[in-house]
Amino acid sequence: MMPPLKFLHIAAVAPHPEIFAPVFIDALQQYGTLTLIEQGAELSEERRAELIRGCDVLLSGWSSTMIPAAIATEPGRLRYICHVTGELTYAVPLAVIDAGIPVTNWGDAPAQSVAEGAMTLLLAALKDLHRQVMVVRLGDWTLDSAWSGGTLEGADVGIYGCGVIGRRFIEMLRPFRPVIRVFDPYTADLPDGCIRVDSLYELFATAQVIAIHAGLTEETRGSVTAALLALLPRHAVLVNTARGGIIDQDALFAELSSGRLRAGLDVLSPDNLPPDHLARQWENCLFTCHQVGRGWPTEGRPPAHLLPMHQICLDNLNRFVRGEPLRFNMDRERYLRST
Repeated sequence: MMPPLKFLHIAAVAPHPEIFAPVFIDALQQYGTLTLIEQGAELSEERRAELIRGCDVLLSGWSSTMIPAAIATEPGRLRYICHVTGELTYAVPLAVIDAGIPVTNWGDAPAQSVAEGAMTLLLAALKDLHRQVMVVRLGDWTLDSAWSGGTLEGADVGIYGCGVIGRRFIEMLRPFRPVIRVFDPYTADLPDGCIRVDSLYELFATAQVIAIHAGLTEETRGSVTAALLALLPRHAVLVNTARGGIIDQDALFAELSSGRLRAGLDVLSPDNLPPDHLARQWENCLFTCHQVGRGWPTEGRPPAHLLPMHQICLDNLNRFVRGEPLRFNMDRERYLRST
């Protein structure tokens, strides 16, 4: 039996209340003791490194300070970094990954909620719900069917990126009976019934609907260009719940302002619009402000039950204690794609 573990979290200001909810802190007690450090941004790198070297497992996440790079060569008693959330680059330096210290993140924890959000945006944009709501509020009643609406049945849907969220989205999409094409050069196998295409050109040239589920890397940044958007037919729908930087935003906004395309956008680059930006008034575009994956309202209270990210963290801690392989372990390639 492994002795009780010493857990540590160093928050830049204060521990994130959604991560370090009492229900999660209580669950950690079966494995050991947790120390939470506040105002970690005010500590020197040397002091943070000293604290980290004194723990067995470092818990990082949204509220974390950056781990000093010196930990890569002098980890002390540190044996595992469990990153409770997704992107790591703000908290875990690449040197730590390259040093072989085990690091995991939340893996597929957000897949269900983000895929639900993407499906919501797709159906809302396809059925012109935003436009319909605005028409009713302005005192009118109907939309001209010659210029609005659509169905997924038989539609050509292009999926850019087939990771865990893209695959969950495809599961939700399949009952609507569209034709599904996928571009993802990093995926060896595709879900049943999907057609692989070998280029973004082919994906956009054959699509009425595009859903973006790729990670943001140097390769994907700005990869959805004006030329690709021009391949889409009039009234095509584009949904992006991944990262805004994947799309040439000026080119997309030009298409939307002209009314030629429709979109559901959870993400932008940067992730905000000035209060007076004309895009806020467009009837053919929905913005969900990087929150489309949110769960039930909390009314400001911490979660009363373990969230998927907690469950994955606890499962990995159980594996760590038992000496079993960890899930969602990071290597250099996965680290660079986890944005």
